[in-house]
Amino acid sequence: MATEPATTETPAASPIAVDVIPEGGEVVSTGNPWLLVARTFVQNKLAVLGLVVVVLVILFSFAGPLIYHTNQLDPNLAITNQGPSSAHLLGTDSSGFDILGRLMEGGQSSIEVGLATGFAATIFGLIYGAISGYFSGWLDGVLMRFVDIGLAIPVVFLFIFMAQVFKPSLTLLIALLVLVSWQIPARLVRGETLSLRTREYVQAVRVMGGRSWRIILRHLIPNTIGTIMVTVTFQVANAILTLAVLQYLGFGLPPTIPTWGSMLSDGTTYLQSGYWWQVYPALAMIVITVVAFNFIGDALQDSFDVRLQQR
Repeated sequence: MATEPATTETPAASPIAVDVIPEGGEVVSTGNPWLLVARTFVQNKLAVLGLVVVVLVILFSFAGPLIYHTNQLDPNLAITNQGPSSAHLLGTDSSGFDILGRLMEGGQSSIEVGLATGFAATIFGLIYGAISGYFSGWLDGVLMRFVDIGLAIPVVFLFIFMAQVFKPSLTLLIALLVLVSWQIPARLVRGETLSLRTREYVQAVRVMGGRSWRIILRHLIPNTIGTIMVTVTFQVANAILTLAVLQYLGFGLPPTIPTWGSMLSDGTTYLQSGYWWQVYPALAMIVITVVAFNFIGDALQDSFDVRLQQR
C-alpha cells in the first residue's frame, strides 16, 4: 500500500499568511504576510495616532530649531522666569532660556538616548537569547543566571554609583541603560528560540550539516522578527522614561545637555512660586512620547500575534 510522502515545514521569516474574516463575513486572502501585519496595524486607531505623534515629536525636536531660533547656550538673567508671551511662547526658565526652544533641544537628547538604547539593548538581547535558547542545556542555565543577576540590580543605585566614579557623558549613559535593559529582550527571544529549535526545518538543516551559527542567523533570528519589532518600541519608551527619572533625581547627562527630565527637575523648584510653564510642558512631552511608543508596541504585538490573525 502506498504511503503519502512526508512533508517538511519550511522556514518563514515573517508571520504566517492566513485568510482573514472581517466583520462583514467575506474572506479576504492575504498572500503577503507583511500586508496582513500592516492592515492589522492600520486598523488600530491608537497605533496610527501613536505613530503620528512620534513623527511629530521627532519633527518638533530636530526640525523645530531650524524654524524657531533661540539661544540655548548663553543664560540671560534679564529675562528669567517670565511667563508665556509673544516673545517667548512658553515663557523662560530660571536661567533665561526659552522654554519652547529648550523643549526642542531636550527632545533631541531624549530621543537619541531612547533610540540608541532601544536598538542596542534589543540587538544584544536578541543574539544573547538566541544563543541561549538554541544550545539549551547547561549553557542555557549559565547564561540565564546572568540575566537574573542583571534584573536584580537596582537601577537607581547603579547609576548613583557610576555617577560618583565616572564623569557623566552621553556614551556612558547609553551604555548603562543598555546594561540594565537587554535582559528582557534576551528572555523573550530565548523563549521563542526554545520553541523554534525543535521545528522540522531546523532539524533538516542540522541533518544536512548546517552549522549552528548559520541556523541561528538564517533560520531562528528571522522568525523572531515580530518579537524584535515589538520589543524595540517598548525599549525606546522605557529608555526615555528612565532617562527622565534619572535626570529628575540628578543623575544623568551633564547640565550643559538639556533633557526633558532635567527641565522637569529644575522646574519643580519653582512650581510653588506659580511658574507652571517650567514643569508642565516638559512633563507633557515625556508622557505623550512614552504613551505614543507604547501604543505602537501594543499594536505591533497584536499584528504579529498569529492567534489574533486567525480569529
